[in-house]
Amino acid sequence: MIGKVLLFAVSAAILILGCQQQQQQPAVDIKAEETAISALLDSYVKSVENEDIAHYARNIVHDSNMVNFGGFGAPIVGWDGLMEVMQGQFDGLSDVSIDVSDVRIHVAPSGNWAWATSLWNFKSNTPDGSMELPVRCTWILEKQAGGWIIIHFHKSISAG
Repeated sequence: MIGKVLLFAVSAAILILGCQQQQQQPAVDIKAEETAISALLDSYVKSVENEDIAHYARNIVHDSNMVNFGGFGAPIVGWDGLMEVMQGQFDGLSDVSIDVSDVRIHVAPSGNWAWATSLWNFKSNTPDGSMELPVRCTWILEKQAGGWIIIHFHKSISAG
């Protein structure tokens, strides 16, 4: 009998502590987070279209250890490496326009990180003429004190 009472008491304590722990975690408004992430991704695109390196820098984490993948070439390592690639792109291309479609945003239940995918139709002019590329994008984002920020991206050129 004492064993059953002790088992009941322990079970009740676990249940109560579990409920209290769940109540302490604020609910994540997934739709609001998706809206904020969508705005960040739109800001990223506008910074590329406007060739605005300062605006671009507000969208990406400044981490010397990050590794990103552009549509071409070797992995882009670190913040300085990313700035070098982007400045080269801004210097070599003009009249950039990016038509974005099929954006899908997935927020973790914790509300602290997310991943997203999108398709781009990337158009620009080069010294040799115009260019149009179908680009597939994957984004990993983290919610930090200042809001959402891109911590990794991977872009590839669609073969078809």
